[in-house]
Amino acid sequence: MKYISLFFLLIITISTLAQKTAIRFAESEMQRFPEAWQLDHGKRLYFGYSQGLGCLAMLKMWKQTNDTMYLDYVVDWADTLINDQGEIHKYKVETYNIDYINSGKVLFDVYKQTGNKKYKLAMDRLIKQLSMHPRTTEGAFWHKLIYQHQLWLDGLYMGAPFMAQYAVTFDKPELMDDAINQFIVCARHTYDEKTGLYYHGWDESKNQQWADKVTGQSPNFWGRSIGWWFMALVDVLDFVPEDHPQRTELINMVKGLVETLPEYQDDTGLWYQVIDQGGRESNYLEASVSSMFMYSIAKAVNKKYVNKKYRKIALRAYEGLMKNLIVENEDGTLTLTQCCAVAGLGGKPYRDGSYEYYINERIRENDSKATGPFIMGCLELGK
Repeated sequence: MKYISLFFLLIITISTLAQKTAIRFAESEMQRFPEAWQLDHGKRLYFGYSQGLGCLAMLKMWKQTNDTMYLDYVVDWADTLINDQGEIHKYKVETYNIDYINSGKVLFDVYKQTGNKKYKLAMDRLIKQLSMHPRTTEGAFWHKLIYQHQLWLDGLYMGAPFMAQYAVTFDKPELMDDAINQFIVCARHTYDEKTGLYYHGWDESKNQQWADKVTGQSPNFWGRSIGWWFMALVDVLDFVPEDHPQRTELINMVKGLVETLPEYQDDTGLWYQVIDQGGRESNYLEASVSSMFMYSIAKAVNKKYVNKKYRKIALRAYEGLMKNLIVENEDGTLTLTQCCAVAGLGGKPYRDGSYEYYINERIRENDSKATGPFIMGCLELGK
């Protein structure tokens, strides 16, 4: 009985520390990047998906702490990006880039808090893009117009939760079915039964050099792409009605990941860039995948999608991040190291999805694809 009590005391202690870490790291980001367009080392005002992710983390900070400085940080960014007609700075619908949609998620709270109709007009523009966005024959969004016939795990996070939230907020139930279908189609073509993991991409045409000529799947399991997918699942479920016939199917996908991912978790509590090849030369423990999994698992537990026993997996990830990838700077700020800057498939120069490709992409510090989920994961553990 004594040992059980000590165990729960330890969990409570780590949860309290995680909440404090979230505050400290969010403040570090705001000190590094005084304006939100600077997040992810931004050089110009832009409606970028990385800045959107960082701002989503700040909105969660505001909601959990009631400190309006986080809300103001996001509102200031949105206000400078969007004019009175709801036009978004440097947004080009004709590129049909699913990444644009992600930043639209911050506009729900900004619109609600400010009452400014320009944010509703901007959200309408993004929904209109999705209504015209090129799709696979089963209705899944292409990642971009230049990536024809291709479905990437990244894109599920960018587009589907926004569509689901829009459906609920503005009473468009038909959009909910469309959002859920994105997951059903993606899982059908990227899930690997042998490993329990998901391939980064799928090419319906099977014409890409990186695509398997039989399955159309990319050749490797890139950690962050699975992180995007996992976050998309736990986030979209915030809006899927309890009585929706496919809600259970989404929850089962969450359960599958929560059961599978511990098999690939390193002794440090972290996960590798190429998630299933931890012992291979030059592979490394990567910050964004570890933070995304920490967030997604902790949220899945908090939402009761999975048994609370899995909370220890997220706690291990937190401890691993703090011990191995978090650095305290002389000015008191915190830095998150070993973040993969970017990775994709195809394009110029061509990205072939090989092991060598993923491990040789640029690594940097304080990348928002890692810092945003890190903050959000700490907040989930602090609940």
